[in-house]
Amino acid sequence: MSEPRTCEADARIVTNDGDAVASLWWSEVPVLPGEKLGVIGGFEAQSTGAAQAVLAQARARLRAEDCTLAVGPMEGNTWRPYRFVTDRGDEPPFWLEPANPAAWPEWWREAGFTPLANYFSTATEDLAARDQRLGGVIQRMTAAGVGIRNLDAAQFEAELERIHAVSVESFQQNYLYTPLPAAAFAAQYRALKARVQPELVLLAEQAGRPVGYVFAIPDWAQAQRGEPVNTLIVKTLAVLPGRAYSGLGAVLLDAVHAAARQRGFTRAIHALMHETNTSRNLSAHYARTIRRYTLFAQRLDGSMAESP
Repeated sequence: MSEPRTCEADARIVTNDGDAVASLWWSEVPVLPGEKLGVIGGFEAQSTGAAQAVLAQARARLRAEDCTLAVGPMEGNTWRPYRFVTDRGDEPPFWLEPANPAAWPEWWREAGFTPLANYFSTATEDLAARDQRLGGVIQRMTAAGVGIRNLDAAQFEAELERIHAVSVESFQQNYLYTPLPAAAFAAQYRALKARVQPELVLLAEQAGRPVGYVFAIPDWAQAQRGEPVNTLIVKTLAVLPGRAYSGLGAVLLDAVHAAARQRGFTRAIHALMHETNTSRNLSAHYARTIRRYTLFAQRLDGSMAESP
């Protein structure tokens, strides 16, 4: 088995034969009303028997910590890797996408876990397609003093602070949202700095205040496979809540498609969207589903967990 992927878990379980491992979190986890979550991540197993054994131990430990619902796979919270690929489709993996053996989700199902939340990635093959509904939105944003600019690479750290400020407000209503301090947020995005193309990260501002952004990055997995890099990954799209910025997300998505096309990209992947997210509704105007992912749960009294 590999070394543990995090040193921040509350506990780590290894089966006696060493054929399965899992890490557990319960002290600092996402909030779900009416529940005390226990989170299972860092999961690896060599067989269905080993998987059943480590998941049984995980459930027992989480029960002992008075958790009411076991959720996973998740490395503590949704800012870290989480969910299984459950429908691979026919597209090759893209850069920064979760990966897991096909058997693992089935082993969790066999252990009594059921889907808690579903996620999708979509792809569009036509970056020239424009959303004809956006003319009025653009006029309204312009009249309100909202402008869009590229990321300033020379001020990368300051730009991350601005992006974090939008994220904190925009994501508060996201499913299983956990606040992330600015320093931890910056550390995650700083790791991508060498791969970022500033023309593909757009910030919307109003009177100097950040009100939205889209963070897109080339699919470097194509380069690793020896292929031309012609695919853009739209990693994150965020806009401040409220009617004043209604439609701004669609404008940002349209703008980053246009910027990518000008730089020779021919397609885009809209990555890892929750089934209820606004970004998935925006993506539906352009794209087809290429991959599905699932976050699983099991009530620790044995009954079925309900999806949101």
